[in-house]
Amino acid sequence: MDLDLPLTDAQAAHGGADPFDLAPCGLLALDAHLQCLRANRTLLQWLGHEHAQADAMAHLIEPADHGSAEQLRTHLDMLRQTGEPQTLVLSLRRANGSVMHATLNSAAVFDSQGHFLYASGTVMPATPTSKVDTDAPTPTEALLRNITDRIPARLAYYDKDLICRFANAAHAGRYGKSPDDMVGSHLSEVVRPEVLQDILSRVAAALSGQPQQFEAERVDAAGGRHFYEIHYLPDQQGDEVKGIFIELHDISERRLTEEMVLNANRDLEERVRERSTELFESEQRYRLMVDALQDHCIYFIDEAGHITDWTESAQRMHGHAKNAMTGQKFGTLMCTENAGEDEIDAEQVLRLAKSHGQWETRGWRLREDGSRFWALTVVTALRSEQGELRGLSCITRDMTAAKNLEDVMNDLNRELEKRVAERTRQLVAANKDLDVFSHMVSHDLRAPLRHIASFTSLLHEQLGEHDDPMVQQCMQSISKSSKRMSQMIEGLLEYARLGRVAVESQPVPLGPLLNGVIAHVRQDNAQRQIEWVVDSDLPVVRGDAMLLAQAWGNLLDNAVKYTRKHPHARIEVGCKVNPVGGHMFFISDNGVGFDLEKAHNLFVMFQRQHHSMDFEGNGTGLALTQRIIERHGGRIWCETAPGRGCTFYFTLPFEGSEAVMDFTPSAMAALSA
Repeated sequence: MDLDLPLTDAQAAHGGADPFDLAPCGLLALDAHLQCLRANRTLLQWLGHEHAQADAMAHLIEPADHGSAEQLRTHLDMLRQTGEPQTLVLSLRRANGSVMHATLNSAAVFDSQGHFLYASGTVMPATPTSKVDTDAPTPTEALLRNITDRIPARLAYYDKDLICRFANAAHAGRYGKSPDDMVGSHLSEVVRPEVLQDILSRVAAALSGQPQQFEAERVDAAGGRHFYEIHYLPDQQGDEVKGIFIELHDISERRLTEEMVLNANRDLEERVRERSTELFESEQRYRLMVDALQDHCIYFIDEAGHITDWTESAQRMHGHAKNAMTGQKFGTLMCTENAGEDEIDAEQVLRLAKSHGQWETRGWRLREDGSRFWALTVVTALRSEQGELRGLSCITRDMTAAKNLEDVMNDLNRELEKRVAERTRQLVAANKDLDVFSHMVSHDLRAPLRHIASFTSLLHEQLGEHDDPMVQQCMQSISKSSKRMSQMIEGLLEYARLGRVAVESQPVPLGPLLNGVIAHVRQDNAQRQIEWVVDSDLPVVRGDAMLLAQAWGNLLDNAVKYTRKHPHARIEVGCKVNPVGGHMFFISDNGVGFDLEKAHNLFVMFQRQHHSMDFEGNGTGLALTQRIIERHGGRIWCETAPGRGCTFYFTLPFEGSEAVMDFTPSAMAALSA
């Protein structure tokens, strides 16, 4: 672009000199790329470029630092966007490297189509700290300053040249300055370049009279994230905008809370969606199961016994339609004539189901056509986790075929009972003969066994310490086997004796009896460190003291033997109340235990759960103990698992008044078998 002008009369009067060069201030023209199109002699002399060639003119105007370059670019952008004159204080680099501080006042030049051509500006030297002069504040101004400095929002005012005319303490503190330091600063001196590029369009819109409101994220000097709600409000004075008010509210906490709530809501929605899917699938499975029942049906009633949900399976079994049964009493399904069966009235069934949690009732049920069928109904109370009753479920099974079979079986059983009674008399006689036979066989076996033991001892004395290890091993095996057989015969004799001996029933205080048994066990195992936990309030039972002592001794010996490998052996002895009458005692240890599913012959003579090489014994203790307990009218069972110890339970009848029942799950499971 050619900016040269022909000589005027004034130029001729000065010997042809260009007034552009003779101006006392610096003059220059910059294009859109910040390249110098023309500069007068005054400016070139100030910068030390008076001898520069014309082809080097484009790069003579060099900002002293990056900040000044950015300010100059912003200055030019504002000219292009607004078309209004702009003022800028910047630093320029001289030819010798020194810095010149100057004030640049620029105006934009456009062509006839409104396209930007260049910026024409005047340059005057200035001090580095050139600011807009202000007068001393009035009392009113001081009061307003005091008020605004206490407002947490960031407030500022910039004139149309983007020079700060006011800033409160919050706004100035954001940039590490005081409010007085902010006054006179150009917006480009305060805002980082990347932020400036982001807000220039909004600033230009506000200067054209359009209020701006938006939210933005800013990063502080420490790298922390902050969110602000920003307002640019035009200072409209008549038809002219004199500047803009800037208001920033820190909404970081709100945004973080919103993000946290949003994430929590998303997570909650996902959980609700997953849970809803699970519930829908569960309900579908439940409906398919309930409706597909054949010889069963299920329906639901409320606390008062009114039917609330009548399923297809219930309709199929009873024949009643859903709309006819909803709201009806479930007692209407029961037949009033049960021919002496054990059916009870509906109100009592409800009361028992709600108090016990579940109740079974059986009897004849009515169909819609008046026919009846024999059924078993299980009424279950449905309670929430807080124990609140939510209704009851009724599951009915058609047992007509079973009832008919039961009637036939009852007739057969009566005939069978007669035969069993006769057979029992025969078995009692046979058992007596068997006991006598066992006693005779045991005595007859002891004589040859003594001979084997005696000849083995003589042979050992004759051979002495034989060199052949096989001979020594055979001799030891014969000796151990004869000893084991002797113990088995003794056990067999004892087992036979228990079948014949009369049980002398008398009151037996178990506390002193058990203390004596434990004392003998401790004496036999003096080298062991065993923790004994014994119930201090053992009851008085009815039975034979000697036999009961033997049973306790066998069980305690077992507990001591099978805790031998445990470094901290613990044996607990206690008593509970048997829910079907009598006392239930237990002996628990933390020994090796065994697999109860494989222990089919746990109480059979000579049957063992562990190898004799690991634990000594001949397999007679539990069989003898079972016979003693059964002779006393009780039962014995075991709960155990490999590596988790073992607990033996057995029952004995009461002596005196009955105690309060203590229903235990293990006792109910064992005693109801």
